[in-house]
Amino acid sequence: MVDFENTTIAFHQKNINQLKKAYWLFRMLANPLMVKVGAFFTRIAIKTHLPVSWVLKPTVYNHFCGGENIDACDPVIKKLGEANVQTILDYSAEGKESDADFDYTKEQIIATIDKAKSDQNIPYAVFKPTGVARFALLEKVQVGENLNDQEQHEFDLVKERFHAICSHAAELDVPVMIDSEESWIQSVVDELVEELMLRYNKNKPLVFNTLQMYRHDRLEYLKGFVVRAQEQGVFSAFKLVRGAYMEKERARAAKQGYLSPIHPDKDATDQAFDQAVAFCIDNNKDVAVCVGTHNEQSCRMAVQQITKLGISGNHSHISFAQLLGMSDHISYNLAAAGFNVCKYVPYGPVKTVIPYLIRRAEENTSVAGQTGRELFLLRKELKRRKK
Repeated sequence: MVDFENTTIAFHQKNINQLKKAYWLFRMLANPLMVKVGAFFTRIAIKTHLPVSWVLKPTVYNHFCGGENIDACDPVIKKLGEANVQTILDYSAEGKESDADFDYTKEQIIATIDKAKSDQNIPYAVFKPTGVARFALLEKVQVGENLNDQEQHEFDLVKERFHAICSHAAELDVPVMIDSEESWIQSVVDELVEELMLRYNKNKPLVFNTLQMYRHDRLEYLKGFVVRAQEQGVFSAFKLVRGAYMEKERARAAKQGYLSPIHPDKDATDQAFDQAVAFCIDNNKDVAVCVGTHNEQSCRMAVQQITKLGISGNHSHISFAQLLGMSDHISYNLAAAGFNVCKYVPYGPVKTVIPYLIRRAEENTSVAGQTGRELFLLRKELKRRKK
């Protein structure tokens, strides 16, 4: 069994100063008021064009991001690779509105596919739908509103971007993961991704959809799609996560008076996540899965299921993923035990990545026990080094 308490393996690539810096950073993230105030003033600074890079780059940015461009990520990719941890490059542009911005993001994603083709340490590419499509447009499409000619042209461009990315990925034989979004635009995203999966997953799992398992309908959706894919002779491929928009989802449902799409409590979410992971592992011949979680128990359960079935830890259809700068005790210990492990490595100019960094900080304060666990393990390793 993998030992997630092994801090010697978890932090072997960090020197004492890096450990202390990480400990200081998570101490700040453990303070909800500090995070809230910091996020508020950072957003104001961005809107008023005040310089913030000098504060963020040596602290939060350097901890959670790989660099300001693809090539700047090379040292991080190399270092992770030395520990048998692979990299998923993530151009983290959020909240854009113009077609020019979306086209630029598309080209960045295609560049990460090219990079993955030439670097064995990069097994996947990834993109976020709202990185290449306007949120309000997807929302309008999902509710079935009639689009005017300009909007229809805009949506056609969105579909072209999705297809351009996935066709390039298929041409170079690089799997691509498509991230999830809020429930009120996820259905239209699902439709776009399903079309791509059915088109490009005939010979191997190349296009992955992302399922947020805190939604009470996702387990049923997962099983239903696998059946449909099997009937059409194509592979299913999913990245499974718990979810990133719980508070926003519940608030919107309460305000607009509809049933919340989120499970009522964490236990129900955990059960749905673990059931989905087990289902995918059990069906590994037809289904590829990336277990995207910082939850030790879910990783332990997945390892147990893999072992029980006698599957190799580095089976090509099964991988684990965590974010750069978080849960190294999971990533490095899984990798040391021979499992396929990736780190999501966001990159981009500091100002472009700020919305991602704020979300990361806010999520750390909202996930019970996450930051405390990081602090405990960092403290444990610092004490071990001192001895």
